[in-house]
Amino acid sequence: MRTGSLQGKVVLLTGASKGIGAATARELAAAGAHLIAHYNSDRAGAEAAVTDVPAERRLLLQAHAADPMAMDRLWRDAEAWQGRIDAVVLNAATMVPGGGIEDPEVEWDEAWDLQWRVNVLGPARLMRHAVRHYKPRGGGVIVTISSWAAQRGVTNPAMVAYAATKAAVKAAAQTIARGYAKDGILSYVVAPGVVRTRMSVDFAATQGGEDKVSATLAMGEWVTPEELGRLVAFLCEGSVRHLSGATLDVNGATYIR
Repeated sequence: MRTGSLQGKVVLLTGASKGIGAATARELAAAGAHLIAHYNSDRAGAEAAVTDVPAERRLLLQAHAADPMAMDRLWRDAEAWQGRIDAVVLNAATMVPGGGIEDPEVEWDEAWDLQWRVNVLGPARLMRHAVRHYKPRGGGVIVTISSWAAQRGVTNPAMVAYAATKAAVKAAAQTIARGYAKDGILSYVVAPGVVRTRMSVDFAATQGGEDKVSATLAMGEWVTPEELGRLVAFLCEGSVRHLSGATLDVNGATYIR
């Protein structure tokens, strides 16, 4: 991230209240962006993430990511703020610790339904709005936060729905990259490994604890949300156009393709 590199740019960030989203909000703001910070229910977390952003450069918007109509409203309100959106960061996601092959059918259905709505339908809805917004304007940027689970699966089979949804949203982002490249629409995918977030801490508990997970990592350490935030801020510049369609693995050399 370069200071001022997003000066005058309007960026919509989903899931800004914690973890990767909160760190990304701070990096986008430091780069000079006008920031639209979306949150699901944790307004206090979103406010904390943008506390250092001048009032005229920030807007907080609430919307339930599982509700398609709420995503439509989010886009309308975000676009109306400055009359345009230059980059969209699709970060909001959920991980349900259950719904595996061996679990009861009701748990399976609930896990798949919620994760499909939040991790796929919600961001895809915003992708659709973004493409329609960008085409007549000569282009724009979409950054989708996927996961290395989209490429390699998850070690815990109870997380099968999470892995599948992260693969689905990745495929959607790549399809947009290919289908709208000539319209100047740049679509990047970021695939983190184990990130220092509450979601990853909860997952580590199902695998025997943090130390056991860390022992499997090449660097022996988890990715920081701040590092991902810096990468996302750089991608929002759209300065490396021919990187569009790429999946950027951020896992400390633990998983190399």
